[in-house]
Amino acid sequence: MIPKDPVMLLSFVNMKLRDFYGSLETLCTELEIDCGELTEKLASIDYHYDGEKNQFV
Repeated sequence: MIPKDPVMLLSFVNMKLRDFYGSLETLCTELEIDCGELTEKLASIDYHYDGEKNQFV
């Protein structure tokens, strides 16, 4: 259900973090997403999670 394309995934995840989830861990748990795979996929396009901003930057 989540986008496969890394750029679309970035947009999707950051929107969800901004509007619905207070942390990456909560998002992954609620959406049943493997956090390791998610962060690895976004790292492949040079985006990394910033806990203070609660988004991938």
